[in-house]
Amino acid sequence: MVEKAKKTANFRLVILNGKVYVEKYRPSFQTRDKFTLWGILQLLRLYPGKLPDLELMFNCDDTPRGRGPKEGPPALFRYCADQGSKEIVFPDWSFWGWVETNIKPWSQLLEEIVEGNKRTKWKDRVPFAYWRGNPDVGRKDLMACRGSNEKEWNTHLYVQDWGKETRTGFKQSNLAEQCTHRYKIYIEGWAWSVSEKYILACDSMTLFLMPRYYDFFTRGMVPLQHYWPIIRDNNQCASLKFAVEWGNNHTDLAQKIANTSSNFIREELKMDYVYDYMFHVLNEYSKLLRFKPTVPPGAVELCSETMACPATGVMRKFMEDSMVKSPSGSSPCNIPPPYDPSTLEEFIKKKSNLTRQVQMWQHESQNINKTQ
Repeated sequence: MVEKAKKTANFRLVILNGKVYVEKYRPSFQTRDKFTLWGILQLLRLYPGKLPDLELMFNCDDTPRGRGPKEGPPALFRYCADQGSKEIVFPDWSFWGWVETNIKPWSQLLEEIVEGNKRTKWKDRVPFAYWRGNPDVGRKDLMACRGSNEKEWNTHLYVQDWGKETRTGFKQSNLAEQCTHRYKIYIEGWAWSVSEKYILACDSMTLFLMPRYYDFFTRGMVPLQHYWPIIRDNNQCASLKFAVEWGNNHTDLAQKIANTSSNFIREELKMDYVYDYMFHVLNEYSKLLRFKPTVPPGAVELCSETMACPATGVMRKFMEDSMVKSPSGSSPCNIPPPYDPSTLEEFIKKKSNLTRQVQMWQHESQNINKTQ
């Protein structure tokens, strides 16, 4: 099953006797592979000697590959998946920094976002929905929701020109300074988007254009508790407009949703728990292997020093800032038991019902407006 995943993998990772070996097959986009490997090395620094031997394939692309009904799942790790794919989801590279966009390691940036949230109280923020990003990766439909003289959708939408940002020193892309609106929009690109955690941390009510893809932490989130669900369809502009109107007419409830999502990100997505998730998913995966991992002939050994010492500039800084300085004084957190089928079905049904509730509110509001 491991070899089956080789054709789409960027690299093979082997952990043997506490050491990390990597065999690379094809380059990843930007430095995704480097910082993913860096994160795994930090996990081993945090919990030295606690991970069993294992061997896996990792794909650093955005979009999972669908599988036929008779096609078994390959042992492939990646950043996101959907209902038609069977990959194992793993924290993305940006938790340790995204060099090309000057986005700092998560632990540092989260602190800055939390401080930024304190600058403006929620009720004093701009009462519109904010989004800034690249529409050319599957999001052009969102740009139809820009306000105009003819139609107001209660949105402030901006195109992020990363080329210009690189040339001008990233003056318009500081995420800690983008928590100025009551509402923020999350929308997927070609697949799941790295922007998700930054948006949810902003103390703004997140207008979640319901995603096809999931990462490792969002499936436990609940509509009207952590976010406001928006169906991504031809009516999404009206849905965004209604969400903002509802929030501005129910400010206490909207602020509660905003605070709940931010608290979830601050408490459940802190780096201690990110590493614990990594530990448990690798540990559980290793139990499924039916062979003894070995170092392939083309693999090289990796350690934090061999990665960080040759690095320069922003890459070197991000590696230094995200390096685990000493082993943890405690074991990883205890992993809760999986849902039994009936409990899982009930949880999924609850989320679906809450999303339908929002749609009903919108339809009722539209019908009232038509009769006035």
